[in-house]
Amino acid sequence: MLDLKQFEVWFITGSQHLYGEETLRQVDEHSETISRYFDQSSQIPVRVVFKPVVKTPEEIFNIIQESNSAVNCIGIIAWMHTFSPAKMWIRGLQILQKPLLHLHTQYNRDIPWADIDMDFMNLNQSAHGDREFGFMMTRMRLNRKVIVGHWQQDHVTEGVGEWARVAAARHDMKGAKFVRFGDNMREVAVTDGDKVAAEMTFGFSVNTYAVGDLVKVINQVSDGEIGALTSEYAATYELASGLEQNGARHQALRDAARIELGMKYFLKDGNFKGYTNTFEDLHGMKQLPGIGSQRMMAAGYGYAGEGDWKTSAMVRALKVMASGLPGGNSFMEDYTYHFNPSNNLVLGSHMLEICPSIAEGKPSCEIHALGIGGKEDPVRLVFNAPAGPAINVSLVDMGNRFRILVNEVEATAVTEQLPKLPVARVLWKPAPDMQTACAAWIYAGGAHHTVFSQNLTTSHIETFAEMVGVELVVIDKSTTLRQLKNELRWSEASYK
Repeated sequence: MLDLKQFEVWFITGSQHLYGEETLRQVDEHSETISRYFDQSSQIPVRVVFKPVVKTPEEIFNIIQESNSAVNCIGIIAWMHTFSPAKMWIRGLQILQKPLLHLHTQYNRDIPWADIDMDFMNLNQSAHGDREFGFMMTRMRLNRKVIVGHWQQDHVTEGVGEWARVAAARHDMKGAKFVRFGDNMREVAVTDGDKVAAEMTFGFSVNTYAVGDLVKVINQVSDGEIGALTSEYAATYELASGLEQNGARHQALRDAARIELGMKYFLKDGNFKGYTNTFEDLHGMKQLPGIGSQRMMAAGYGYAGEGDWKTSAMVRALKVMASGLPGGNSFMEDYTYHFNPSNNLVLGSHMLEICPSIAEGKPSCEIHALGIGGKEDPVRLVFNAPAGPAINVSLVDMGNRFRILVNEVEATAVTEQLPKLPVARVLWKPAPDMQTACAAWIYAGGAHHTVFSQNLTTSHIETFAEMVGVELVVIDKSTTLRQLKNELRWSEASYK
C-alpha cells in the first residue's frame, strides 16, 4: 500500500508580538521540539514539519496559502502557545483547504509550583489561548479535530497519528479516478447514486468504460507475463488439484491471470485508484474476475461488485488510512444469517471478491462453477477470516446528502468446514446484538455492500466524516433503536 511518509502535516503555532522577542524565541524553540517529537513518533505515520511561529494576520494568511498549494502537505496542526488574538486568523482560515487538527496542549506537563511567576504565565497561555482560537473556528463553522493533553502522552500521539491517517485518505481521494466497467447492476438502487454530488463532496470522479476497452488490454497480455503470474499463484497459495502446471484446468488459471494483468495495466495506465464491474456485463471475457479482483484489492485498489462505485471508493479510502497496520480491509456483503438463539451470527462473503488481506492463514486457489454471469468457471481464493474486533462501513446516497454508517462487530472463528461453499468468508456478531444492529442498519438505509476493516476503528471513520462534512450514523454497544430513530429524525431536520 502507500508509504505514508511521503506526506507531511505542518505544525503551526500562534502567538503575537505583545510578549517580546525572548518569549517568542522560547515559543519557537518549544514548537520545534514538539514537532520533532511528533515527527519521530512511531505512532504518527506521516512527516510532521515545523513551521516558524506566526504572529500577524499576514503571516497566518501566507502560511495557510502556502499549505494549500504544497503538494505533499495533507493537513495542519495548530497550537496557540501564548494568546493569539483570533481575529488575526479569520482571513487565513477562510482560505484553508486542508484538514485541521487543533492541538490543545502546553509545553510543560506540570505546574512548577515553587518557581512559577508571571514570566512563566506569559509564556504558557495555551489554556486560554486555545479557547480563543477554538471560538473563532466554531464561529466560522469549521470542521476540525480537537486533541487535548500533554504532547508526550500516548493518547495524544495516537490521536495525531489517527487523524494523520484519515487526512492521508482524504488527500488521496481528492482528484482520484474510479472506473466503472459496464454500468450498475440492473434495477438495483443502493449501488447507484449521484456521481456529480460525490465529486463535489469527496473529490473523486467516477466514469464508465466499456468492457470492450478492458478486453482489448486483456488480449494484449503476453504469454510470458501470464506464465510468471501463474507461477506466483502457485508459490503464494495452495493450488487446488487440476490448476497446477499441466493440470486439466490450468488453462482457466492462465485465463484468470490474463484478466488480472489486463485490469492491472488498465488501472495503472489510466492512473485509476479503483474500479467496479458487474456479472451482467462480461462481453469478451472468459470468466468473471475473481482472483484478479481479490489481488487488486490486496495491492491497494478500491473495488466493489455490481457497479457499486461508492463502496469501491471507501475500500480505497480505508486501505490508505490503514497503510502499514497489521490486518486488512475488504469489500464485503452481509450474505446470510445464523439465527440460533444462543449464537446469532452474520456470514459475510461475496460470490468471489473478498480481499485476502483479511485472510487467516494461506488462501486456497480454487475453481468452481458460478450460477450467474454465463461464463466459464471462475478462479478464486478461498479462506476464512480470523476472530477479532472489526467494523463494517457503508456509504449511501440519501438524495440530498451522503450518509456513512458504521457497525462495530466482533468477528468469530469459522469452525465449520463449509465444504460446499467455496468462497472467502467471515463470521461476526454485530453490536449491540443481532436484532438491534440489523434493524438499526435498515432504519438508517445502510447498503448491503460494506467495507470490512480489521485494523481501523469507529474513531477513524468519525474523523473522516467530519473532515468531508458528511453525516455519520454509528451502531455500537450503546445503540438503542429509540435513540437511533431520534438521531435519524434530527438529521433529516438538520439537512432540510
